[in-house]
Amino acid sequence: MTAGRNRPAATGTEPALAPTELDRLVGWLDERTGFARLARTVLRKVFPDHWSFLLGEIALFCYVILVLTGVFLTFFFAADTRPVTYQGPYPPLKGADVSAAFDSVMRLSFEVRAGLLMRQIHHWTAVVFVAAIVVHVCRIFFTGAFRRPREINWLVGVGLLLLALVAGLTGYSLPDDLLSGTGLRITDAVVTSIPFIGPWLAYLIFGGEFPSTELIGRLYVFHIMLLPALMIGGITVHLLILWFQKHTQYPGGEGRLTAHETNVIGRHFWPGQVFRSFGLFLLIAAVLAVLGGLVQINPVWVYGPFVSSAVSSPAQPDWYLGWLEGLLRMGPNWEPTLFGVTIPSVFGPSIVIPTIVFGAFTLWPFIEARVSGDHNDHQILQWPWQAPVRLGIGAAALTFFIVLTLAGGNDVLAVYLRVRVEDLTAAARILAVVAPIAVGLIAWRLGVERARQVDRERTPLEELESGS
Repeated sequence: MTAGRNRPAATGTEPALAPTELDRLVGWLDERTGFARLARTVLRKVFPDHWSFLLGEIALFCYVILVLTGVFLTFFFAADTRPVTYQGPYPPLKGADVSAAFDSVMRLSFEVRAGLLMRQIHHWTAVVFVAAIVVHVCRIFFTGAFRRPREINWLVGVGLLLLALVAGLTGYSLPDDLLSGTGLRITDAVVTSIPFIGPWLAYLIFGGEFPSTELIGRLYVFHIMLLPALMIGGITVHLLILWFQKHTQYPGGEGRLTAHETNVIGRHFWPGQVFRSFGLFLLIAAVLAVLGGLVQINPVWVYGPFVSSAVSSPAQPDWYLGWLEGLLRMGPNWEPTLFGVTIPSVFGPSIVIPTIVFGAFTLWPFIEARVSGDHNDHQILQWPWQAPVRLGIGAAALTFFIVLTLAGGNDVLAVYLRVRVEDLTAAARILAVVAPIAVGLIAWRLGVERARQVDRERTPLEELESGS
């Protein structure tokens, strides 16, 4: 019998300790469920040590914080567009006619204890949440972690990214302020631009002609019920697939251990990974609390309530939708006719191009496997330079999105750079084509050179080992 830390081992002359009630309960459960065997398997699962594997955990922990702060906000938010007179403590709006939704957000910000803190933590967490997903997806893309047998998890991850974008849009549109109303007006125009079904679809989503009295209520249902349910389901599937599949890992090793297709080098789930993840969660929560308490975001009292005849300027969405704004601002004023139906000019930039880009992005594992002829299972990741073509395409795509995001703020940039908005728009149209091609070629070339350098360094070592 093994001795405890502060308990001497039992000898032949000492009576064995009687089982406690907890021991009996655990034994009873194990006899009926095989709990102990499952627990041993779970606790002994190995997780890789590399820091980049924590990017997905950052996104997961942000989602947990979003749910917790979101529950608090639902206690005070009124998803209602009926007109009320603001009588709160903010003097510039006192006596103004606002919607009940805007009034509840003002009350939450100025009268509810810790209300503004929770609002800002929630908003900052949403911003970091999408950023963590994007960086996590980039890590998976550039290291080839999407290759067989992980194509399904790639599809689930891309779906979660799209859900996060929609959740962000519906979330910051709920306060019914002038800035969010401007964004919703653009969204209505985008949906309406879809040929044949656009007007019907916009009527269904917005509850009537924009601005509808049912709009905030419908967005609220999407934001707190439909989208979270889909995201929880997607996260659950994502984690289950991750758990039951063997973890990927980087080539190389630690000490005398070498990574290969049949092992995983790292730390066990308990206690190493659990404590590491818990510490990361506390760090993320602390950083977001500091941001929410010290850095202002989405001050709806500055924007004022939504008025259908007004628009805020400059009007910028959160960063993760800036590229769509850029596409709309750069899009040409072309309105072709198809089967007697005029196609609005916003349809191409807002629907066609994003569909093509995200379609190729979603199907990339299958495209790469088809082009390369590689249909084998892979447990070892690649360094980005080991796949120069993929590196170049990924770098080009990131450059494309960066240019579009900058184009989405051309009115702000025009003020700071003291140039005309039209000149910036023309420059962005050129850069959106030239810059991705140039950056992609440079990244591809650097990857090729790095691969050659590694091969040259490896060859003498292999010759030395074979000679010895």
